[in-house]
Amino acid sequence: MAARDWSKLYKKYRGQWVALQRDQVTVIAAADSLAEAMGEAKRMGFESPIMTKVPGVLKLLVG
Repeated sequence: MAARDWSKLYKKYRGQWVALQRDQVTVIAAADSLAEAMGEAKRMGFESPIMTKVPGVLKLLVG
């Protein structure tokens, strides 16, 4: 699986739930809650989108 650049997702959808197409880049729907984002994706005809929460703040973790 190739790495995905979600930096643009972070800039536009920070703190929101997003529904993605199978390419893991194309946003189908976005909302403040999982239920809203999933509902919108289903209304658009996507039964099983990839759901992810875009973090509100990016933190550096070194370990």
